[in-house]
Amino acid sequence: MTDRAPAGGDTNEALFEQAQRVIPGGVNSPVRAFRSVGGTPYFVAEAAGPFAYDVEGRRYIDYVQSYGPGILGHAHPAVTAAVQQAAARGTSYGAPTRNEVLMAAEMCDRVEGLEMVRLTNSGTEAVMSAVRLARGVTARPTVVKFAGCYHGHSDALLVAGGSGVAQQGLAGSEGVTAGAVADTIVAPYNVVPELDESVAVVCVEPVAANMGLVAPQPGFLQGLRHACDEVGALLLFDEVITGFRLCRGGAAQWFGVQPDIWCFGKVIGGGLPVGAFGASREIMSGLAPLGGVYQAGTLSGNPLATAAGLAALELLTDDAYQQLEATAITLQEALEAAFEATGVTARTSKPSGAGGTVLQDADGAPGVTAVVPRVGSLLGLFFTEEPPRNFDEARRAADNGMYPRFFHGMLRRGVAFAPGAYEAIFVSLAHTEAEIEATATAAAETAHEMAENPA
Repeated sequence: MTDRAPAGGDTNEALFEQAQRVIPGGVNSPVRAFRSVGGTPYFVAEAAGPFAYDVEGRRYIDYVQSYGPGILGHAHPAVTAAVQQAAARGTSYGAPTRNEVLMAAEMCDRVEGLEMVRLTNSGTEAVMSAVRLARGVTARPTVVKFAGCYHGHSDALLVAGGSGVAQQGLAGSEGVTAGAVADTIVAPYNVVPELDESVAVVCVEPVAANMGLVAPQPGFLQGLRHACDEVGALLLFDEVITGFRLCRGGAAQWFGVQPDIWCFGKVIGGGLPVGAFGASREIMSGLAPLGGVYQAGTLSGNPLATAAGLAALELLTDDAYQQLEATAITLQEALEAAFEATGVTARTSKPSGAGGTVLQDADGAPGVTAVVPRVGSLLGLFFTEEPPRNFDEARRAADNGMYPRFFHGMLRRGVAFAPGAYEAIFVSLAHTEAEIEATATAAAETAHEMAENPA
């Protein structure tokens, strides 16, 4: 059986109508409103493994996976058991717990150079606090970030953000004063900026996964490391998405470039709200109560989140990462093949190691063009001829109107990608060959539909 009985008699449309009366836009995170793809969002009633079920009982092969935390798949038995056991002992104490220590120790053991960790409640809190720490220990004001990289919704980092900011067509956010971003410099991704001695920290997603998926060009991360060293600035890797997803040691291990500060989230909470930032003992000693940089959180180190995160990390072995990447490769190849199988003449190119399929009709006129970039187990999808290298190129691909058609075609066929062109595709350890084959079939049918009925 695939679909399930409707949950409580609700419909997606009725719930969305009700939600819009009591929640701004009807959602608690803007991308969920389907503004960039159109239509009514589906409301999830439950999820298990690679599947999500909406309130009307429809089943979807889910490649959102809560935008990254679902690396094991939904409701993994080890994670749910850990949460249940932790909840039975209490849900929050406002006091230190053993699992906080175990979580920090596990993270430090996995990541070379990471010596101390402070837990937070979200990736936004982690990056916001890490930037404050960087400014405090360097006694410098300036932050450098890259257009299209999303580092949470703190004021100083919202400018030229990707993900939900870009989905709404915004350059930043109303309510953020000029003063809040006066010390923020925005540079194009994949270009090493010139730095001076006013720069406290350079913040970067080592793999840009909030403008679709944009891989770092060879030498980019190494160039940032060198530029920071030249002027005494700190390099911050925002690994809220890549952390413990690419491999055991995260992006630093994957690319062989070690930052000064790391930020984490998603995977380390096993699906519960969590964030963390860390660095060397010397840098972290600047944080209260050891130093003068203040940061706090009543629910930080929540016992349910740490229990879930530890359960998830225990299962993320080297073999698990190999399986995860193999699944991503299979999905990448399946999507490429699906576009080739639309019944029109196809040619395939793979620039910069990324998959690309260009469809043409019998007369050689362009049909549907798509590229499927991949870094490890992270995938992207752009309806363009070449994988984007920066936010401007990603935005042009997102603005061509192709992604909403693909999204809804897949959704009708029971496959859920993110409701916006600026998000990554997340596979999990729960996705099997059967789900990949079903996804390929749905993609081939959708691509054929798009090629035959161009907008």
